[in-house]
Amino acid sequence: MERPEAIPDAPGSYQFKDAEGRIIYVGKARSLRSRLSSYFQQPAQLHPRTLQMMERAASVEWIQVRSDVEALMLEYNLIKAHRPRFNVRLVDDKSYPYLAVTVEEQWPRATVMRGAKRKGTRYFGPYAHAWAIRETLDLLLRSFPIRTCSDAKMRRHERLGRPCLLHHIERCSGPCVGAIGAAGYRALVEELMGFLDGDTGPVVSRLEEQMRRASDALEYERAARLRDQLASVRLASERQEMVADSGEDIDVVGVAENELEAAVQVLHVRRGRVVGRQGFVLEKVEPLEPAGLVARILEQQYLETPLGYPREVLVPALPEELATYEAFLAERRGGRVAVRVPLRGRRRALLDVARANAAEQLQRHAMRRASDLSTRATALDELQAHLGLPDAPLRIECYDMSHLQGTDYVGSMVVMEDGLPKRSDYRRFKVTAVQGNDDYGAMHEVLTRRLKRLDEEPKPGAEGRPTRFAYPPQLLLIDGGKGQLNVGVQVLDELGLTGRVELAALAKQFEEVFRPGREEPLRIPRDSAAIYLLQQLRDEAHRFAITYHRELRRRRTHKGALDGIAGLGPARQRRLVAELGGVGQVRTASIAQLEALAWLPDVVAGAVYAHLHPTTAQPAPAPA
Repeated sequence: MERPEAIPDAPGSYQFKDAEGRIIYVGKARSLRSRLSSYFQQPAQLHPRTLQMMERAASVEWIQVRSDVEALMLEYNLIKAHRPRFNVRLVDDKSYPYLAVTVEEQWPRATVMRGAKRKGTRYFGPYAHAWAIRETLDLLLRSFPIRTCSDAKMRRHERLGRPCLLHHIERCSGPCVGAIGAAGYRALVEELMGFLDGDTGPVVSRLEEQMRRASDALEYERAARLRDQLASVRLASERQEMVADSGEDIDVVGVAENELEAAVQVLHVRRGRVVGRQGFVLEKVEPLEPAGLVARILEQQYLETPLGYPREVLVPALPEELATYEAFLAERRGGRVAVRVPLRGRRRALLDVARANAAEQLQRHAMRRASDLSTRATALDELQAHLGLPDAPLRIECYDMSHLQGTDYVGSMVVMEDGLPKRSDYRRFKVTAVQGNDDYGAMHEVLTRRLKRLDEEPKPGAEGRPTRFAYPPQLLLIDGGKGQLNVGVQVLDELGLTGRVELAALAKQFEEVFRPGREEPLRIPRDSAAIYLLQQLRDEAHRFAITYHRELRRRRTHKGALDGIAGLGPARQRRLVAELGGVGQVRTASIAQLEALAWLPDVVAGAVYAHLHPTTAQPAPAPA
């Protein structure tokens, strides 16, 4: 370790690394010197988890920043990029569905979205189930008839000049055929988003006034439609439970924890109504008091949120660096944000409700996890015993090949860690050195390309890039019989890895397992958890390989009209087709129309025109 005086007395983020250069823990500090010095005490004075981390650590690095808020952001980004094993991590990463409105499009649409959040989109929720969003949206479209169709469908109806069924049943205002102007449509979108934000009063008042005027004017049919719209709005409003005063925007964070995990429930209250609920489980792989746990939850929840920032966050304990978190939230919101622990009244009751939901979630998760952990541990222990391995194989890699009569040869590598698939480490290989139908040659190429990287793979450096193959496998499984196993043995011998990597092959016939140095196959009992684990791996490798093979074959046999044009890659193809309205419109476009696209270079525009009009004579040059 550096001498204490060499460590800056300034805010920043620090990273402990193991002997192979992998980041195993990321932290932040107001004073790097003070925080790092605290780790180098007598082992008896350290928390057991901190001691375990320090035993694995071989070096420590730090990055100095200008403020506590910058240190918070840097820590979060490093944890997200490297997923260190000793940092608190999300174990229940269910992708909750949101009701999303694409506000930056010319004609915004409402839809259900999951996964990564996109710029230019407003999100409402999250909801527990997608069907709950669709039911709510179906009710609201009667009063706010904005489009729900895809961009491609809208363009198609624009070209046809007639609307779809949703317009005829009054669930869409028909922007595709000009049935509503841009200003009127934008007003509908703003009203819908206001309603979803909890501001239901203006919408109800408007519908009541319109219904009264229609009735006074003896327009009973229109009044009846407005009455139905009003009933739908009220029904949707009732689903948003009123829990606070109408002007309050609050997030309520409930926590229930044990020694290993913590369950979190977040209630999103906007304008006094619960408009969404989110739950997740954190694995406590670092020692945290309640204040430290709340700090981690705030980072998890608000460093990337699609729901905006409330004026107040209710928590069970205040984080130690309260001012840093409030400053960060205020900077993001553009106004003051208070983080508080309510002691009495309605806010305390809200926190109790969130905590009760978290306790129930933790109980369900613990029961499910106990069952899963027991099954996985049993499978790995049985696998170690049946294969005669020195240790339980915590990381297993499985390989399979796929081709069609020797064409589009591909290989797949799937990974299982601690008995669970690790999809971020899956790899696909396009076989290039093998001609014809040669499974052994293809397997030799794939295994060589992977295993030669065990010692050559660069370690993470200043750029912070993780290694491509993070860990060496403790068991390498090949889909096939004794022939494929011999290929694996040959590759290990050629690379000098014999004895470092355990090897096995699983044959489909009779589910026999072959091991190096054994003439006869192993027959693991059919009811064993170990054979089920191997079958899962083999089937996943086969699925992954055949999916890639089909993709390559589709690309080769279904070459598009715009493929193969110099300078026109996939992104430019998509943009060109979108702006001109389809491949047919690109075919009929003149060279002047193509060159008029500011983002498309004239050279590429000429190449597109020449590719689509090969028999068109080039215009003669003008006389000098």
